[in-house]
Amino acid sequence: MTRKETAALPCPFPYQGSKRAIAKHIISLFPEEVSYLYEPFCGAAAVSIAAAACGKAQQFVLSDINEPLMDLWREILWNPEQLADDYEKLWHEQHQDRKKYFLHIRTQFNSEHLPHHMLYLLARIVKGSVRYSSAGDFNQSSDNRRAGMHPDRMRKNIAKVSSLLSGKASAHAADFRDVVFEAADSDLVYMDPPYQGTSFTRDHRYYDGISFEDFVDSLSIMNEKEISYIVSYDGITGNKKHGELLPNSLELQHHYVRAGRSTQATLLGSNKETLESLYLSPALCERLDDKVSSEIIGGIPRQQELQQEFSLA
Repeated sequence: MTRKETAALPCPFPYQGSKRAIAKHIISLFPEEVSYLYEPFCGAAAVSIAAAACGKAQQFVLSDINEPLMDLWREILWNPEQLADDYEKLWHEQHQDRKKYFLHIRTQFNSEHLPHHMLYLLARIVKGSVRYSSAGDFNQSSDNRRAGMHPDRMRKNIAKVSSLLSGKASAHAADFRDVVFEAADSDLVYMDPPYQGTSFTRDHRYYDGISFEDFVDSLSIMNEKEISYIVSYDGITGNKKHGELLPNSLELQHHYVRAGRSTQATLLGSNKETLESLYLSPALCERLDDKVSSEIIGGIPRQQELQQEFSLA
């Protein structure tokens, strides 16, 4: 998949942390036969969309603990035209006072959790950067310079995503452990949990988080079950590390992939490049017959070389 092809992939809604820019690298690490692709922490489901577009999996299981987000996904999959109509109505109604209207819809969403309200909020916030209060309420502000994605473009994106996944995908509001432990030998799990440090804080970037220790324990269980999986978890921007590396005891194959400028760096006016980690499970490496090379994911050096190059602590 070329850069142009990646850019052409439909995006159902803006969402910070989306792996759309590196989806081509991730799906290049898929084994030849994938019966079900599981994508917990699914967000905008960029990897599932790319895999569906390239025929890399037969069926898709989308899940996230954020129930309103999964309600939105169910509408995308099964009721795309009505969702697009509802969004268009909100988009046109906002123009007399966009800021006031956004706050009105945000209040309604926190009370009713309607899917089209969430879609409108995602379209209006800065860089799709979702924030929740400690009580779980959506509390991010709007980008008042922009009206959000035009209804015509939104309708096309929703229709394309729905067409790609229709009849092949299911959507579940669940803890990832209640989903991925069911994966069979012919399946693959792609996990993109929140970066360490972005949850359990006053300014929640995600609906809920998982501790490093709990996540490592879950990966250990997945290894015992010989489940094939890929994890995006930590990274580096400039000479700053984002989170702790997953431990060697998990026996994961670790690579870096160039992800361009981070959303946060862009907001701060920085041009520092972000490298994101990709971890491959032992079961997946066995299915790939150890043919994974640094060339597949862009020739990024391993962690030891980066430690020397950037003097990372």
